[in-house]
Amino acid sequence: MNAITEQDIQGEPLIGQTVAVIGFGSQGSAHALNLRDSGVDVVVGLRPESLSRSKAELAGVRVLDIPSAVEVGDIVALMIPDECMSEVFSSAVNPFLRKGATLLFAHGFAVRYGVITPPDGVDIVMVAPMGPGMRLRERFQEGTGLPASFAIERDATGRARRTALEYAKAVGCARVAIFETTFDEETEIDLFAEQAVLVGGVTELIEAGYETLVEAGYSPELAYMECVYELDLTVNLIRRFGISGMHKRISKAALYGSLTRGTRVVGSSVREGMRAILAEIRDGRFAEEFLKDGRDGKPELRRRLKEEEEKPIEETAGVLRKHAHEG
Repeated sequence: MNAITEQDIQGEPLIGQTVAVIGFGSQGSAHALNLRDSGVDVVVGLRPESLSRSKAELAGVRVLDIPSAVEVGDIVALMIPDECMSEVFSSAVNPFLRKGATLLFAHGFAVRYGVITPPDGVDIVMVAPMGPGMRLRERFQEGTGLPASFAIERDATGRARRTALEYAKAVGCARVAIFETTFDEETEIDLFAEQAVLVGGVTELIEAGYETLVEAGYSPELAYMECVYELDLTVNLIRRFGISGMHKRISKAALYGSLTRGTRVVGSSVREGMRAILAEIRDGRFAEEFLKDGRDGKPELRRRLKEEEEKPIEETAGVLRKHAHEG
């Protein structure tokens, strides 16, 4: 897979085009501000009652109601949550899209699972930064960026690929690298990585390690520091040097333990669970479950969040944060 950087994208990005960013949350605000700082004409589309209106106005971007923003947008960047996408798109976006405009997404979920049905005559593209919006903005302000993937789902105008590349340049991702993919591939890999590794897998591993130590009589505070605080140091080593490079930079006891014990923790049963998770993502079962919970008022999500907040590890984390703040 070839990486594309800003040296491969000639000229100033998106000259003469207006980008309507719909939503001003984590991703929406980062995209809008990075685009603006790259010299792109940007408007932000928000509902009249949105709590983000004052935030966007204070940031110095022009704010319009969603239909008005869509009407003026050559590129309409949908930066709203997946569970809200269907209602917002059908009522406030689709009726106001101009033929020849571009619909741009930061994640492929809505298209991959048919949450929305874009009209004929519009381009459908994706630029998906590999990280949260806050980090996308921070890295841009530091003069660098986050890598991203991009995809072309429909090229109605013949300009879709150029639009996606220039957009990636304008938000700073091409400063690092952008990689071409498909909506299906990006969505499935992203959901799997979140569930099995980056969020679901890591948090369960942390909690299991912490609870094992505390149940054996060790200090909760030291257990937390070893299982949480030092994880950040390890991840940074992996990011900079790779897994083998990280192994070269740790103690021999840590290295031997890693190579001889790691597979006893993440063994065949874990891999079977990962394959089952991937199957649910690919056949749409996860998306159906997630969207249904949203339609029902998020009872499962709320219940699980409450359970998480009541876990002993959260009490320990609160004590340590308090000491750090007081120190």
